[in-house]
Amino acid sequence: MEEIGQRNPSCGVEAVGITSAGTVRYNLTEAELYEFALARGEAKLTADGALVAYTGQHTGRSPKDKFVVRDAATENEIWWDNNKPIAPEQFEALLADFLDHAKGRDLFVQDLAGGADPAHRLQTRVVTEFAWHSLFIRNLLIRPQRDELAGFAPALAIIDLPSFRADPARHGTRTETVIAIDFTRMIVLIGGTSYAGEMKKSVFTALNYLLPTKGVMPMHCSANAGPSGDAAVFFGLSGTGKTTLSADPSRTLIGDDEHGWGADGIFNFEGGCYAKTIKLSAEAEPEIFATTKRFGTVLENVVLDDARVPDFDDGSLTENTRCAYPLHFIPNASATGRAGHPKNIIMLTADAFGVMPPIAQLTPAQAMYHFLSGYTAKVAGTEKGVKEPEATFSTCFGAPFMPRHPSEYGNLLRELIAEHDADCWLVNTGWTGGAYGVGNRMPIRATRALLAAALDGSLADAEFRTDPNFGFAVPLSAPGVDPAILDPRSTWADTAAYDAQARRLVGMFIENFARFEDHVDASVADAAPRMNIAAE
Repeated sequence: MEEIGQRNPSCGVEAVGITSAGTVRYNLTEAELYEFALARGEAKLTADGALVAYTGQHTGRSPKDKFVVRDAATENEIWWDNNKPIAPEQFEALLADFLDHAKGRDLFVQDLAGGADPAHRLQTRVVTEFAWHSLFIRNLLIRPQRDELAGFAPALAIIDLPSFRADPARHGTRTETVIAIDFTRMIVLIGGTSYAGEMKKSVFTALNYLLPTKGVMPMHCSANAGPSGDAAVFFGLSGTGKTTLSADPSRTLIGDDEHGWGADGIFNFEGGCYAKTIKLSAEAEPEIFATTKRFGTVLENVVLDDARVPDFDDGSLTENTRCAYPLHFIPNASATGRAGHPKNIIMLTADAFGVMPPIAQLTPAQAMYHFLSGYTAKVAGTEKGVKEPEATFSTCFGAPFMPRHPSEYGNLLRELIAEHDADCWLVNTGWTGGAYGVGNRMPIRATRALLAAALDGSLADAEFRTDPNFGFAVPLSAPGVDPAILDPRSTWADTAAYDAQARRLVGMFIENFARFEDHVDASVADAAPRMNIAAE
């Protein structure tokens, strides 16, 4: 087994059981990884020097193929209603077969970390079969200084072998694709998929398991800070605007997807960004667009034209096209990945039913209700079989990555909001003037104006009305925003149709929240919307 690159001599791939690999290359730089990815036919160059790779049949995560080892240590810690168990014996067989599959193969290793706060940093060794995967994860996680690598001691190991095929009969998996996590030994095995996002979300899942026991709230959110240091976090599912809205040139970007909130404030889990690129334009998102033209950026499933120029409007391979780049590619990104306690908590939803107002202020109890609900909506055309808007409730705005029961995260968030007196807002980046197919997407200029007013504190002084459906406070006016848009019912040509749609959505909220009623107090239960909706 030949070794190339810098690593701790006492802690190589042998630490994860790989003893008979081909050439193992440690901590290669961007230029080196480019050379291998291109020479091995894994990727192509764009006209501007970014790297583009294609992931085949898996163009997104495979949550139904994700498993957690169920053993004595995890039996009473994991939310098994949300996490599929795998027996220790099955994982042991899977690990043995992974190690056997790695024999003779050239591998790439990156020694990285999750967590910008040194007190809560998770040192992570990522072993990959593909060079472009090694570059991807090098972009996404925190890169130690070269002089720190000699003493690197990983607490988490990820082995990513896309060419491996699981055996459902032997390994207890659903298909040949597998993402299996052993929290006792802190090992993640990824096989049968080339989608690079599985690696970063495995680190997030591990931190979601570890940090609550330390009083740290792990969050699926973006975050930024104003000139005076006032921080804000933006919760939201994919497509709701976390990355877009946090990339504000007037504020410092802390991170675009995953953060922790502890005793000293918030901190990024990552050292890079993984932004959606479908319909990306220089006009709407200039900072993100500029990263796609840089050496070091990895484009995933983006179609190139004959001149090797990315066509971000082409979703023929997938709507889930992405770019992965280090955080410092954003001009106003934080150098530390840290900020103080947030002054504002933003919960983003893309309401395709056209019912939600563009912004609403939440009480702490309402914030916990909507955090546990994690509502957004899928729209027709984004997924196979989706013909009309479908409500999606992903608790804590990230259910696939939450090993513990949602009440643990919800209670921790509520305590932090109360302790630090944060203002909470629900922002609808979805539809107005009607549901998807009839109405229009919420104007991004209006969303940005409302957010600016919320973040600078001026919106809190506005006059508010109480929404008859959800009970939260909705401003009657805001600078630079058409007042009509603040009352969604008035934007519909048929108000009776709006009322019917609102009743439908309220019913979905109530039905979804029934599973949490035994885990919340009366104030949170009372924050639920009401079915007795009256026309205004």
